[in-house]
Amino acid sequence: MRDIASGTEGELMAVQHEDVSGSPAYERWADVAYVRGPSGREISTAVANIEAV
Repeated sequence: MRDIASGTEGELMAVQHEDVSGSPAYERWADVAYVRGPSGREISTAVANIEAV
């Protein structure tokens, strides 16, 4: 998979529906994808930002 925003390529590890608001008073939910690159670090990005390579 490739994260279009950062150009990072790797394996799709998970997709989760998460509250991304950062505020307990207001909820904002989004689908977040986690991609593990060759270095072993995982990055998070919007599901709409990933594509197969």
